[in-house]
Amino acid sequence: MEAIREVDPAGSLTVVTEELMPIRSRPMIGDFLCGAAPLQKTKYRSDQFWCENKVRAFTGRKAVRVNFGEKYVELDEGERIEFEQLLIATGSKPFLPNIEGVDAKGVFTFTTFADAEAAKRKLAEEKRVVVIGGGLIGVCAAEALAKCGGDVTIVELQERILSLLLDDAASDILRQAIRHRGVKIITGHTVQQIEKRDDGSVGAVVLDNGQRLPCGMVAIAIGVRPRTELVLDTEVRVNRGIVVDRFMRTTLPNVYACGDVAEAYDLISEGRRVLPQWPVAHMSGRVAGFNMAGAKRAYPGGVVMGALKYFDTPLVAVGRTNPEKGADYEVLVVHDPDRPRYKKAVLKDGVLHGFILVGDIERAGILCYLLTKGVDVAAFKDTLLSDGFGLVNLSEGLRRTMLMRSWM
Repeated sequence: MEAIREVDPAGSLTVVTEELMPIRSRPMIGDFLCGAAPLQKTKYRSDQFWCENKVRAFTGRKAVRVNFGEKYVELDEGERIEFEQLLIATGSKPFLPNIEGVDAKGVFTFTTFADAEAAKRKLAEEKRVVVIGGGLIGVCAAEALAKCGGDVTIVELQERILSLLLDDAASDILRQAIRHRGVKIITGHTVQQIEKRDDGSVGAVVLDNGQRLPCGMVAIAIGVRPRTELVLDTEVRVNRGIVVDRFMRTTLPNVYACGDVAEAYDLISEGRRVLPQWPVAHMSGRVAGFNMAGAKRAYPGGVVMGALKYFDTPLVAVGRTNPEKGADYEVLVVHDPDRPRYKKAVLKDGVLHGFILVGDIERAGILCYLLTKGVDVAAFKDTLLSDGFGLVNLSEGLRRTMLMRSWM
């Protein structure tokens, strides 16, 4: 919406959302749950935003069908909204495993503020919690629940937590920090069953090895799936997500998609993939908005990234951090287990394809710039992970470009 208004301040703009106003920042759900951020602070935009941008908003409503031939969206109560340009930003939904007892009372997905509020109420009576999944959402949930006084156990199918972002060494540093805070971690196993009490509430979980963990609450954080149901069986091409080009256009004219639902250009693989991450959603949304308003902008490409500070451990991981064995990659590592601190850079043909920083993340911005711009770092790769690395190591032209962009 903001990108559209930057180009077209007067055109008709309508938004349909199942959420009630105001829209809140989902990455802040953990902070809200543990009391670090009051509800007021989680607002993504001010209460005046919609009025100031002249947006007609249908809140608490659901789009149930799109007629692409006659160009209208049908809502759940039968209204039809005509369009000239359409943006599909339906996001993603939590993946619920097909396990017995998943419908028990006290099972949450930790993706909405309603989930967080319900979990907070449940913690007042039940302290033992099992978090299924050791990815970003799972670790975030575990920290928030532990800060609220929960006795938390993470169960992760892979052999390490944050397996999509981290390698063994980085994951082990975070694992130790989590355990230091009293959170238990079980890897290499999954939950096979959620046992119910007589009243239908959670009583325990049973793992695939038969181990039984008594608990009163389960947080499912296995992952998300794009919400593509609105365009299924239509002419809009869908793979894992809605397929879009570099301008966020779908296979139908004047129809765009962005965010978690879109399968867009990936900067590292140079193919298309779904990247359900907030920075990607923000960038792709702006590109879609500009193009819908007539200002042609190309999407530079998304990249897997995680920037977090959970359990007092600052960490940034971007791009291809675990290259395939035998592939033509050069891996640089600096590991200081006594602090603890860990740095890793993955290069191919002199270009940075991925990096991990744990403990010391001060130079994450420079490394991210070098990666996303495809800069050849071969001339100064030996200093890339050093404590003294900075703008001074770059060429004068590159420094000037970076500094100019910081002021734009």
